[in-house]
Amino acid sequence: MCSRYFLDADGNVIAFTFGVPADLRIAPRVNIAPSQEAPVVRARGEGGGRELAMLRWGLVPFWAKDPSIASRMINARCETIAAKPAFREAFRSRRCAIPASGFYEWTGDPRRRVPHAITIAGRPLIAFAGLWERWKDAAGNPLDTYTIVTTPANRFVAAMHDRMPAILAEADIEPWLSGSTEEAWNAIRPWPDEGMRERVVSRALNDPRNESPDLTPEDAPRDLFS
Repeated sequence: MCSRYFLDADGNVIAFTFGVPADLRIAPRVNIAPSQEAPVVRARGEGGGRELAMLRWGLVPFWAKDPSIASRMINARCETIAAKPAFREAFRSRRCAIPASGFYEWTGDPRRRVPHAITIAGRPLIAFAGLWERWKDAAGNPLDTYTIVTTPANRFVAAMHDRMPAILAEADIEPWLSGSTEEAWNAIRPWPDEGMRERVVSRALNDPRNESPDLTPEDAPRDLFS
């Protein structure tokens, strides 16, 4: 499961990294939580290319009666995205890449959970595989939402949780965004253990309203297997 992540990059860096127009003002975030808006990269419907858009985290299927289902759709297990009704249409034609610098997992007593920031050495900006959907209310007003695809945890993350976000290799971003479903399927896999790092950060991050950069000090990240 991925229920919180962070993005230490502004709109210009994201635009350069993912080859999209720099037409959105985006500030770094240290505590992105479900129901909040965050940037995603998706293929343009016409004319090819990519675009950067702000979508709400928590996918609302186009057929849903109301948006309340979003709280149960923050993640999509890779094993079922091709078949599950909430995700299968999006997997066929509405895939996205979600810019991130890392994600959080928690350990310890549920009453005093300790958050850990998980990053990849040498990769200040990464991309999670995601799906997006457009839902419309009775008046026809659109709501664009997204979910993060997850895989079984690798050995590194398994010490904290049995699932992790599907992190796309640079060469797999385009097949994920615009390739066939077979090409997209081949792009998602657990990220290798090598290079993953974690550091303990402030428990204040347990509250999604807290956004201070001071909550994620850049102390020496640890390799759990060193």
